[in-house]
Amino acid sequence: MTRLALSASRSASRSVSLGIGRVTETALGPYQAAVVRIGFSATWLLFLLREFPHRQELYGPDGPWSWDLSQQLIADNGAFTVLMWSGSQLWFELVYVLAVLASVLLLLGWRTRTLSVVFMVGVLSLQNRSIFVGDGGDNVLHLMSLYLVFTRCGQVWSLDARRRREARARVPETAPDRVGPALWTVLGLLLVAGTAAGKLGGDWLVPTILWGMWLAQGVWWAVERRGRGGEPRMLLDIVGNLVHNAALFVIMAEACLIYATAGWYKIQGSRWQDGTAVYYPLHLDYFSPWPALSDLMSSSGTMVMLVTYGTVIVQVAFPFTLFNRRVKNVLLAVMMTEHAVIAVVLGLPFFSLAMIAADAVFLPTSFLRRLGDGAARARGRLLARLPGNGRTKPPDRRTPGEADEPAVEEQAGPPHVGFKA
Repeated sequence: MTRLALSASRSASRSVSLGIGRVTETALGPYQAAVVRIGFSATWLLFLLREFPHRQELYGPDGPWSWDLSQQLIADNGAFTVLMWSGSQLWFELVYVLAVLASVLLLLGWRTRTLSVVFMVGVLSLQNRSIFVGDGGDNVLHLMSLYLVFTRCGQVWSLDARRRREARARVPETAPDRVGPALWTVLGLLLVAGTAAGKLGGDWLVPTILWGMWLAQGVWWAVERRGRGGEPRMLLDIVGNLVHNAALFVIMAEACLIYATAGWYKIQGSRWQDGTAVYYPLHLDYFSPWPALSDLMSSSGTMVMLVTYGTVIVQVAFPFTLFNRRVKNVLLAVMMTEHAVIAVVLGLPFFSLAMIAADAVFLPTSFLRRLGDGAARARGRLLARLPGNGRTKPPDRRTPGEADEPAVEEQAGPPHVGFKA
C-alpha cells in the first residue's frame, strides 16, 4: 500500500513538473492566438471602414453626443480615450486614421508587440468616446483588445514570423533593427506628454498597461542587444510565455463566461421557456434587413421553437463540453453557424464576427493548420498566375506555420513554440 502511494506521488510530481515546464518553456496555442488576432483586427477594421462616412456622427467632436458631454462623462467614470486630448477636427481625423492603420498592421502581424498596444488604444479611444453607440460585439472587442496585448499573437501567420525566419537565414550578417527603437521612442514621447498633461484618464489600468508594455519593450531590446543567450534572455522568455498562456486562458474563460451567463439568463425568461423568444426580434424593423427571409424563418412554429431551445441548450452546455473534444467541436461549429445566421438575418455582422473570433480560440490546431495549408496553396496559385511571374519557381507549399516557425512541425500533438513577437 505504501509502495502504491509512493508510486502515485511520484507520478503526480512528474505530471506537475511536466505541466510547469510546458507553460514556462513554450507559448501555447500559436495558431489559436493568431486567428484571434486576425479575427478581431479584421472585425474592427471592417467596422471602421463601413462607418467611415458616418464617423462624425458616431465619434466626431460635433456629433450628437458632443465633445463637452463626453468630457463630463469621462471626468466622472475615468475612462481612457485619446480623443479627449483635443476637441479639434484634425485630432479626431488623425486618431480615426491611426485606428484604421493599426488594425491593418495588426491583421498582417507587423510588429505585433507594439501594434497590439496601439490597436487597444484605438479601440478604447473610439468606444469610450461614445459609449451609447454599439452592441454586445463592441463589449467583446473592448475586452479582447486588452487581452491581446498580453499574448504572443504573431508566432505564425504574420510578417513578424517571416522577418524572424529571414533574419535567421542571414545570421551573422543581420542588420540592426532600426524600426523597433524608432517606434519605441515615438510612443515613449507620447506617453510622457500624455502623463505630464494628465490625459491618460483617472483609471489606473490602461496607464499601467501602456507604461508597463513600453518599459518591457525597452528591457527586451536591451537584453537582445547584448546577445541571444544568457540567463536574462531565458528569464524574459519564461515571463513572456507565462503571460501569454495566462492571457490565452483568460480569453477562453471570457468566451465561456459570455455563453454561460447568456444561456442561464435566457432560461429565466418566460419567452425562452415557452419557445417563442426568437420570433419577436425577427419582426422588429431594426433587426429585419431582409423582411422576406425573416418572415420565412418565423412562419414555422416548429422551427422557431427548435431554434429557441437549441440556442439555450448550446450556450449553457458549451463550457461543459470542453472536457470532451469531439462534442466541443460539434457545438463550436453549431455556434459559429448560428452567429453567421444572426449576421445575415438580424443584420448584426460585427457582433457575429466578434463572437466568431472569440470562438476561434477553441478551434482544433489540426484544423487551423489545414486551413493555413489551403491558404498557402491558394496564394501560390494566385501568384503564379499574375502577369510577369514566371513559373520557374514552384509555389510555396509549406503551411504558414511551417514557413514561420519550422519547429512547430517537428512536434507531435498541439504545436507549442517558444517565441518572441
